[in-house]
Amino acid sequence: MNGARQNAARHTAMPDRDKRPLGGRAVLLILCAVLLLAVILSFTLGRYPVGLNELQGILRYRLGLYHGEPFWTQAQSAAVWNIRLPRVLLAVLVGASLASAGAAFQGAFQNPMASPDILGASAGACFGAALAIFFGFKAAVVTASAFFMSMVTVGFVFFVSRFVKGERVIGLILSGIMISSLFQAGTSFIKLAADPGDKLPAITYWLMGSLVGAARDEVTFVFWPMLAGFIPLILLRWRLNVVTMGDDDARSMGVHPGHVRLAAIASATLLTAASVSVSGMIGWVGLVIPHMMRRLTGSDHRFLIPASALGGGLFLLIVDDLSRSIFPGEIPIGILTAFIGAPFFLLLITRRSLS
Repeated sequence: MNGARQNAARHTAMPDRDKRPLGGRAVLLILCAVLLLAVILSFTLGRYPVGLNELQGILRYRLGLYHGEPFWTQAQSAAVWNIRLPRVLLAVLVGASLASAGAAFQGAFQNPMASPDILGASAGACFGAALAIFFGFKAAVVTASAFFMSMVTVGFVFFVSRFVKGERVIGLILSGIMISSLFQAGTSFIKLAADPGDKLPAITYWLMGSLVGAARDEVTFVFWPMLAGFIPLILLRWRLNVVTMGDDDARSMGVHPGHVRLAAIASATLLTAASVSVSGMIGWVGLVIPHMMRRLTGSDHRFLIPASALGGGLFLLIVDDLSRSIFPGEIPIGILTAFIGAPFFLLLITRRSLS
């Protein structure tokens, strides 16, 4: 009986399944192929030229699969292995994390305007990074401080929301707005007190969002928190479908909506904290990409969350490629995502309802 109810829930929670131009699995396969192609081409882009032939030779040599004489230069090898590899990986990881977190928040809160910074994770990370930069710590400490303060901020939001009377979800959102404002004020105070000739520009640049100087240590640092946040979202996909039907219907299907929301919010917050700690403030990815993917997969979270991850990784990788290849001086990626994301989101909301 429970199995029948669960199957019914899965089908009932996907009202626009038949409106997809492609099947969900076909969309995922196409996104995987396009992302893989974009990753390969990204290694060849930049101010120092590296051809596809040199790229495959360098990668094979580094993996121990090539034992002949190198036909590439040391500079090309260093550019691919030490600069472009961590940056490409970080762009994909951050974009995938922010987009999948945005899809999870929109499903958990049943709000199409929910984004990864809704609970103050971004504001806390900015405060932690600004504080570390103010005291002159190195990049690794700045990243760790941003991640730590991001998690502390969200924990504080959950603590405060327990004392808010009324609906728990509304309490969380209101607490997130209030705590975010406090930490944003703290960041502004640090900028006011920072040395305008040295530390203030560094803080300002970090807050704009950038992947400049990405290192393999940063990829290693954020990979495990991102994995720990993404796996539960994958496991909770069909339960999020049931939760969107309403709490009463979800309980009748044997799903506890409060537990599902809490797990989804915690996982999405972990993804957001890890992303912002290494990239700074990168907006619009977690808001726009889930809506773009919803046009392709429908509202079925079984396909929406992985599609958002793939689409987010692809989007941020392309924007980062533009940032480091087209312009004479590299523009912070957070500025470019706003320039691209805001008009695109305007197009989405004028052509179709977001509900």
